[in-house]
Amino acid sequence: MSFRLIVLFSVNLCFFIGFGMAFLTADHVVTVNKEDTIYQKIQAEKEEFEWEAQDAKLDSVWKKTPGIVGRKVDVEASYRKMQKHGKYNPELYVYKLIKPEVSLEDLPASPIYRGHPDKESVSFLINVSWGEEYIPDMVEILNEHQVKATFFIDGAFANDFTHLVQMIEEEGHTIGSHGYRHKDMGRMTKEQAKANLEQADELLFALTKEKVKYFAPPSGSFNTATVEAADEMDMETILWTVDTIDWKKPTSDVLITRVMNKVHNGATILMHPTEVTVESLPVLIEQIKDKGYKLSSLQKLLSEER
Repeated sequence: MSFRLIVLFSVNLCFFIGFGMAFLTADHVVTVNKEDTIYQKIQAEKEEFEWEAQDAKLDSVWKKTPGIVGRKVDVEASYRKMQKHGKYNPELYVYKLIKPEVSLEDLPASPIYRGHPDKESVSFLINVSWGEEYIPDMVEILNEHQVKATFFIDGAFANDFTHLVQMIEEEGHTIGSHGYRHKDMGRMTKEQAKANLEQADELLFALTKEKVKYFAPPSGSFNTATVEAADEMDMETILWTVDTIDWKKPTSDVLITRVMNKVHNGATILMHPTEVTVESLPVLIEQIKDKGYKLSSLQKLLSEER
């Protein structure tokens, strides 16, 4: 037998021995004993740890509301994991995520006020058409606390303060549209609203090279035509559930108390670049976290993840 044949034979022999060992090992791993008390306990208690998926829906009050994923216990995978540890332990459950059947994208045009009410997260919405002197400090505080906010920028502001818009975007915050020149969009036709949004979006895209996904109407004024115009431009119309009313220049204590008395699962918290907001922001972030909420980007807040 030639040296080459010997080498080839040896390689093949090692392969088949390895394959056989892997098969035996895999066979051992997948063995499930349904009579085992661990398996039976998983079957008996799994429903306590499962969640139903919930579809996105049009709520009568909160309008367009995101869905949220559910989860089912993978009984066999959970059993194998617990068997290795020799005892039942719910911390070792293995889950399969169940996606909702209806997502936000499947719903007709409608404003969004909040995230899913089961989601222990909130998000900061910052409307910007003035207050340029406070933006650097706001961004610095947000970054120090690892919080990502959404800045809804007025197109005229973007034109005047291009460096601030680019700085906000470069620091990882989301840029949304606040329309152009803070017009009352609740009085506009669809054509007028679309023209206004397009003017703002052209400026924002030129600065960030990112398509604007979210639109916050100035003063929260909108009508059906406004929302439909934004929808036709692939933008969601965003409102809020908690208002700092910082533009009225409250004290820091009043602003923080106002927010903390109203904060809730899925809350969207509206603010502006003001002196009192800069003063309040560090304490506000800490108190929100202490209350058990996660401060999420708007995209994450509106996603189906829990």
